[in-house]
Amino acid sequence: MSLPLDLHQLALDIKKWGQDLGFQQVGISDTDLSLEEPRLQAWLDNQYHGEMAWMARHGMMRARPHELLPGTLRVISVRMNYLPAKAAFASTLKNPQLGYVSRYALGRDYHKVLRNRLKKLGETIRERCSEAQFRPFVDSAPVLERPLAVKAGLGWTGKHSLVLNQQAGSWFFLGELLIDLPLPVDTPQDEQCGRCVACLTICPTNAIVEPYKVDARRCISYLTIELEGVIPEEFRPLIGNRIYGCDDCQLICPWNRYSQLTDEDDFSPRAVLHAPPLTELFAWDEAKFLRVTEGSAIRRIGHLRWLRNVAVAIGNAPWSAENVAVLEARRGENEMLDEHIVWALARQLARRSEHAIEMQGQQKRLVRAVEKGLPRDA
Repeated sequence: MSLPLDLHQLALDIKKWGQDLGFQQVGISDTDLSLEEPRLQAWLDNQYHGEMAWMARHGMMRARPHELLPGTLRVISVRMNYLPAKAAFASTLKNPQLGYVSRYALGRDYHKVLRNRLKKLGETIRERCSEAQFRPFVDSAPVLERPLAVKAGLGWTGKHSLVLNQQAGSWFFLGELLIDLPLPVDTPQDEQCGRCVACLTICPTNAIVEPYKVDARRCISYLTIELEGVIPEEFRPLIGNRIYGCDDCQLICPWNRYSQLTDEDDFSPRAVLHAPPLTELFAWDEAKFLRVTEGSAIRRIGHLRWLRNVAVAIGNAPWSAENVAVLEARRGENEMLDEHIVWALARQLARRSEHAIEMQGQQKRLVRAVEKGLPRDA
């Protein structure tokens, strides 16, 4: 195959082309992930992947990108910011009557956005090297994208297992382009988490069992997205109002003080998914769910799991007659959903009793104040 004489210049050009396509950073690595294989095997042996059978199905191929595309010599890793302006993290999480959707899922499905740009990057490379073979990936194949991104110099692995970047924090998507050109590789960044363990201590379900190791079976993102059946009861109160994913470990990370906002319109939040009332979400029929989530990453969990997640969130909300009414309205539709509805109703009834006791206390204090001739708001 006829190769460019100046591979160093080609690598520089690839990075510029990538930035022109909207990627904030482009890095290049070799395909050697042999150091990751024992870590991956230990993670699988501990069953930390839960019901994600596809994680185990492909075995060590995840650490061998050259097996996905024979002849692959390099992996071009890219990152794209997704944090929207006015993300409203705190105002949504602090209001238990609203549903919190992980901020990466508020806009268009990132898989499509990044894959299309990576394909264009590959085609641009092929214009320079007509015989070059490439293949883009965005969570679409058994590839260890985070270790590859780290090797390519895009950041380091944080203790929450996500990639951190000194100038951008962690609010970005990753994608890869496998290619058969012997391009010069980039230098990895030094790990800079130091003694910080904020992500471990903030995790609502203690899913980060030790630095750099996550037990997916405990992770709220896994429970609300990947898990197909019943959410274990022990985790339901800890989920709060998170109905799709969880951002806590990123929110607490000091490096995200340097995070950069996205300028991609595709990642702008859909208003109907940005801090929506839980009771409205639980009233959606399947047709509306499919219509609202068209082109969104949320659609893949389906209407039933969506209702399951919302039911748990309503169970964690303060008591209201409306909460009880919407829960009762869907009883009997599905056995798995009913299990979560019954749990949520029990939680609501318990909150109602607490509410009644509190109101009685306020009434007694008011009566005493009136009897003493004090102002009614004393």
